[in-house]
Amino acid sequence: MKLLINTYQDQIIYTLALLITLFIIRKIIVITVKKIGTKSGTTEARAGLIGRYVTVTLVLLAILIEAFILGAETRDVTLVFSSIFAVLGIGLFAIWSILSNITSGVIMFFSFPYKVGDKIKIHDKDDPIIGIIEDIRAFQIHIKDDYGNLITYPNNLILQKAVTLIQKDALDDSSI
Repeated sequence: MKLLINTYQDQIIYTLALLITLFIIRKIIVITVKKIGTKSGTTEARAGLIGRYVTVTLVLLAILIEAFILGAETRDVTLVFSSIFAVLGIGLFAIWSILSNITSGVIMFFSFPYKVGDKIKIHDKDDPIIGIIEDIRAFQIHIKDDYGNLITYPNNLILQKAVTLIQKDALDDSSI
């Protein structure tokens, strides 16, 4: 055991440094995302979702860096990752709308000007949607219309359509 540790001492130290560094980076990013979420009035579940995305990205990065620490050649790592990405690319092309909804959910977390409880109008040419935002999830936004119906609207489409915030003052004036 001692021979093994002495033989791979540098790799063990570099691996521990990598894990500690990525753990610290993850903590900083998760805390920052939670602060942004609290400041913008989003739910804690959405901040947790973004935290999971960050964790997966950092794990993939750690695997890549660890391959180099353990002595893999650049051409070998390139071959493995290009093969993996080719297979994933073909597989994920079939579900591109799911990926675009997830990406839109991340974008909406940081820059969506509306929050849960706001009344909005989505200017869809076929059927405009008016309702109160019930929840903003990873794939879709939940809107409750005036008739009590729950409408699920894909995140990628809401970023492509014009959306109007209906002010509470305007609601009070229209009922007079």
